[in-house]
Amino acid sequence: MAPIVSSVEIDRRPEDVFSYVTDATRLAEWQESLVSARTEDGGPAVVGSKLITTRRVGRGERTMTMETTELSPPRSWAARGIDGPVRAIVKGTVEPLEAGARSRVTIELDFEGHGIGKLLVPLMVRRQAKDELPRNTQHIKERLEGQPA
Repeated sequence: MAPIVSSVEIDRRPEDVFSYVTDATRLAEWQESLVSARTEDGGPAVVGSKLITTRRVGRGERTMTMETTELSPPRSWAARGIDGPVRAIVKGTVEPLEAGARSRVTIELDFEGHGIGKLLVPLMVRRQAKDELPRNTQHIKERLEGQPA
């Protein structure tokens, strides 16, 4: 299946947008189902670093680990789940608009199912993500445009 994709234009510089969307301490501010996120070592994300996330899944919470696979500030990032039955594959880009005065952030989200996850991905996970991702990108816009540059 094709990845789920959502984009939004933001009245902030690409550097500001990239810094915000890749900061583990800020992820729960804009991702609706995310309860918490932290890097395994407590430092900033680098390629190969692990991100420990806790998400609301159904009526409970589930902790998962993501690995940063790409980090090219201020243009792109990528990460993939490395444990659990449902593993997300995330790719993000930040495009400069109006000579860098504004930005377009695009997030692509896909999933791999392992074990029971092979059933959950097409039945539940993709549907929830398809509903949530556009709201999440809108949250990024609202947060960043409400903050001073």
